Amino acid sequence: MIRFEQVYKRYPGGRDALRDLSFRVAEGEMAFLTGHSGAGKSTLLKLVACIERPTRGQVLIGGRNTGGISRRQVPAFRRHIGMVFQDHKLLADRTVFDNVALPLVIAGTGSRETGRRVRAALDQVGLLGKEGLPPVMLSQGEQQRVGIARAIAARPPLLIADEPTGNLDPDLSLEIMYLFARLNRVGTTVLVASHDLALLERMGHRRIALGDGRLVEDLDHAFPGAPA
Repeated sequence: MIRFEQVYKRYPGGRDALRDLSFRVAEGEMAFLTGHSGAGKSTLLKLVACIERPTRGQVLIGGRNTGGISRRQVPAFRRHIGMVFQDHKLLADRTVFDNVALPLVIAGTGSRETGRRVRAALDQVGLLGKEGLPPVMLSQGEQQRVGIARAIAARPPLLIADEPTGNLDPDLSLEIMYLFARLNRVGTTVLVASHDLALLERMGHRRIALGDGRLVEDLDHAFPGAPA
C-alpha cells in the first residue's frame, strides 16, 4: 500500500528532512511512525498524501507513483486517503454532521448516501446522536473523534494520522489508538505518527523509527497486553 524507495526530501535552504528512506507498509497493515521532533515524521506523511513531493526517489501509494500525479489529479488521489490531524481542523461554524460530510460533498456524493455514510462513521467513533451539535460543544476527545469520522466517511483504503493524541490525556489517547486498531481490523491500512513510545508499546503494532530523516529501527512484533 505504501512504498518508499530511496526517498530524499530537501527543503529550500538545504535542510534534508528525509534521507535515503526505504520501507513498505502492506495493504491492511497498521504501523506507527516514531522519532524525535524534527525526525521527519510529518514530512513522510505529507509525501504519502501528495502535500509534498520527494526531491529524489520514489513514493508509491497503492502501486501508483506519486511523481506521475499532476496537480489537477491530486484531489482525486486524496479521496483514497483519510487524514487525521492533531488540531482536528474542524469548521467551527458547521455542525458535527456537516464537518464529517464535507469530503463526501466535495466528491459529489448524493445527499441520501452522504447521510448514510456520515451516520455510519459517527456510529463507528461513538458519536451517533451528536451530529447536530457544533464542535465547540464537544470535549477535546470527542472533537478528535469527529476528525476521525470525517477521515473515514468516504471509506478510504488508507488512513494516516499525524500526532492525533498530542493534546489528549493518557486515557483518551489510548481510546483513540484503540479506535484506529478497530478500523484496521476491518481492512483499513493505518499509518500513525506519534512520539509517545509508552502508548505505542501498549498497542502491539509495527513501529518505524526515524532519526534525522533516516530509518533507524523497524520493530515488527506484538507486545503483551496489546488489543486483540
